[in-house]
Amino acid sequence: MDKKFFKNLVLAPSPSGFEQPAQEVYRNYVKEYADEVKTDVHGNVIAIKKGTGKLRFMVVGHADEIGLMVHYIDDNGFIRFKAVGGVDTNLLPGLRVNIYHGKKVVRGVIGRKPIHLLKPDERKEAPKMEDLWIDIGAKDKKTAEKKVTIGDIATFSPGMEMLSSDLVTTKATDNKAGVYVVAAVLKELAGKKVVPNIYAVSSVQEEIGLRGAKTSAFGIDPHVGIAIDVTHATDYPGMNKDLLGERSLGKGPVVVVGANINPKVFQLLKEAAEKAKVTYQVEAAPRGTGTDANAIQTTRSGVAAGLIRIPNRYMHTPNEIISFKDLDGAVKIIAEFVSMIDDKTDFIPKV
Repeated sequence: MDKKFFKNLVLAPSPSGFEQPAQEVYRNYVKEYADEVKTDVHGNVIAIKKGTGKLRFMVVGHADEIGLMVHYIDDNGFIRFKAVGGVDTNLLPGLRVNIYHGKKVVRGVIGRKPIHLLKPDERKEAPKMEDLWIDIGAKDKKTAEKKVTIGDIATFSPGMEMLSSDLVTTKATDNKAGVYVVAAVLKELAGKKVVPNIYAVSSVQEEIGLRGAKTSAFGIDPHVGIAIDVTHATDYPGMNKDLLGERSLGKGPVVVVGANINPKVFQLLKEAAEKAKVTYQVEAAPRGTGTDANAIQTTRSGVAAGLIRIPNRYMHTPNEIISFKDLDGAVKIIAEFVSMIDDKTDFIPKV
């Protein structure tokens, strides 16, 4: 487990459309293990390990995270913002944030009217985005404009803490976890001959519509593609297992089955887990999964798609929690999967 690389990914700001700080971390890490690393016009970073065959295998994790964007500065120097991706406004009041103005980082606090001054009906409702602001300590608009400008992005105050020897909390597990796995697969296969040509992608703009996976998959035109993302853990209070199923931290990565998933890929991933002696969990997904696997599956005339997910507590909050053991398990499964496929592998669904 390369915790330094993981931490660097998490600390790098990368709201959708502004992923390049995290992408630079990825580029610098994978260049040692890839035959070629390129960045497309959309911002996707594609690391290629050449195989001995013709099969093109794409594995992808999205680098973007949720965040905020400055859209107005009032006369008193308070900053109004909009959400980038699915931001829960209930969690924002009182949070410390980083605003990125060029290469400078401006610290701020999200403000809201104190609970003492809220009307009874206001206390019952989630705050609206327009009821919140970022306070950077500026005395007026002119002072604030010297530090930030319209279009600057902001993230929750970065950080990474180990809660135990295995469990880690960060602001952007969704989906730096996937990017980590993709990079670690290349490292795992370093120096080894493989049949498939591996396209290890750190994609962009997943949080606003699977956009980077769509464009990168179109360019790669893979025969088979696997997305790595997070999923809702259900091992904490308030999670209805009757509705959501059972997924726990530390019990292994989750192999997904359903309409979004090629049946042969699903079967091979399970076999790979067993060969690699990795404990895994299964998630039923009867419809689309809302992940990059959706974009891969429907690219061009269709791709054999698979999906591995990492159980994640408190998704889209400033403090998500995952298990490093689950990450390592996902790496081992994908590496084993690569050794099992070649140009003769038939991914056509059959009875």
